[in-house]
Amino acid sequence: MTSLTTPPEHPQQEAHPFEPDPENPAAAGPAGKMSQREIIQALAGLMLGMFVAILASTIVSNALPRIIADLGGSQSVYTWIVTTELLSMTATVPLWGKMADLYSKKLLIQLSLSLFVVGSLVAGFTPNVGVLILSRVVQGVGGGGMSALALIVMAAMVPPRELGRYSGLFGAVFGVATIAGPLIGGVLVDTSWLGWRWCFFIGVPFSLAAIALLQRTLRLPATPRKQVTIDWLGAVLITGGVCDLLIWSTLAGNHFAWASWQSAAFVVGGLLLLTLAVYVESRAKEPIIPLSIFRSRTVSLTVVASMLVGLAIFGGTVFLSQYFQISLGKSPTVAGLMSLPLIFGLLVSSTVAGQLITKYGRWKAYLVAGSIVMTVGMLLLSTIDAHTSVLRLSLYMAVLGVGVGMLMQNLILAAQNDVPAQELGVTTSSLTFFRSMGGAIGVSALGAVLASRVTSLLAEKFGPAATGGGTAKVPDLKTLPPEVLAVVRTVYGEATADLFLVAAPIALLAVIAVLFIKEKPLQTLSGDERRAQEDAAAAAVPRP
Repeated sequence: MTSLTTPPEHPQQEAHPFEPDPENPAAAGPAGKMSQREIIQALAGLMLGMFVAILASTIVSNALPRIIADLGGSQSVYTWIVTTELLSMTATVPLWGKMADLYSKKLLIQLSLSLFVVGSLVAGFTPNVGVLILSRVVQGVGGGGMSALALIVMAAMVPPRELGRYSGLFGAVFGVATIAGPLIGGVLVDTSWLGWRWCFFIGVPFSLAAIALLQRTLRLPATPRKQVTIDWLGAVLITGGVCDLLIWSTLAGNHFAWASWQSAAFVVGGLLLLTLAVYVESRAKEPIIPLSIFRSRTVSLTVVASMLVGLAIFGGTVFLSQYFQISLGKSPTVAGLMSLPLIFGLLVSSTVAGQLITKYGRWKAYLVAGSIVMTVGMLLLSTIDAHTSVLRLSLYMAVLGVGVGMLMQNLILAAQNDVPAQELGVTTSSLTFFRSMGGAIGVSALGAVLASRVTSLLAEKFGPAATGGGTAKVPDLKTLPPEVLAVVRTVYGEATADLFLVAAPIALLAVIAVLFIKEKPLQTLSGDERRAQEDAAAAAVPRP
């Protein structure tokens, strides 16, 4: 087989037909490797789209107490407004990834951004919680496409040996969007002439700008026209199985006991659907998630680690915002500012690690160090309470951010470096899928733990009547008398610490996963160049 680690002597000879650009016809036609300027221009649009897609997942976190108070709802509703967006994002990522291997990536990215715009507009004008949850589903479908396709397109343009530099930037964008969401949301909520509805409207102009920018700058090899089939049955089974388990993790502990017949029904049903999905995928001509990619130990282990990273970054940060406001009594804007140490830690570690990987070509040490530091950060945050100082809390969050920053994008880099170019799309989307699923599980399960702990602690303090015999509602702090307010803040502080205590041993599993990943030299050809080599090698093999 032709080596994939040595660039051809004359890469420009391996030309590809590029999709025509109506804004710049001269750019169309045969071309070789994209220039540095072209890559930077295209990445600007991709990063802008990625930013608004991920921002939608967390911008509501600081606004949720106000949204729930305005629309009416319980702690479970609080969790669902976040979870439904993550759930739809998670469930549709494999489908977007598969379509990226078959159809125009440029068109698919613009379609995903358009769906995000529609969902954002509906959410901004929502009259009730039901419509809001539905709009979050549409946002999630669009966001899932953008978060998967951006990484797929980047791998198509840039060789793995150079990918560390850009992966670091994407990791920084992902992290900043994830953590900056609460800050932006808090400022909007506290601005009287804007309000929480602008948490949804704010992404619309940026999404439209990303669509326009990508139309002008993104030039990729045209996808060959061929007869293809989408494994819709596999897609439905995967989506159904994942949704079933996530709904169970949200409802268990609140609407029924963890050890109950309802829990057993949900778990058995979800596992049965996923088992059927594996069977269907193994026999499908064009599977959504080809099982062959899991023959690679690197891919299998990075999938496991990605799920755990998703749990850490989503499950932890979403409820930190609530802790800042309810337990520490901060305003939404101040709560957002308190997230800056986490942003700074993630931004610095992601960018620095990416630059060092590009310079030296070694990457495993950053995965191991990042997973260890992430676990330490979880353990530190499990010690917080209603009286934790801002300085100590900032230090703990910075530690968590540094760990996640070293891990997140470099896991994808390791997997992309290990698979054939024709499987880049499904491999990248699979990792994004499992990372998003980890985030959805984290928000659902940890949200259920928080709701259960808050309800039980309030019942201990004030009696069962305080919770109405069900899940405690998110309190409106302005209406509580001082003696009750003090107890509520203590309860939320203790319950939030319990979340990180539960998450810490799960994060420890990420350490074990990355330890077993085998480090391989980074390839020096881009995904498109590797695909051309693979196609040429396949064509050279005589047919029987």
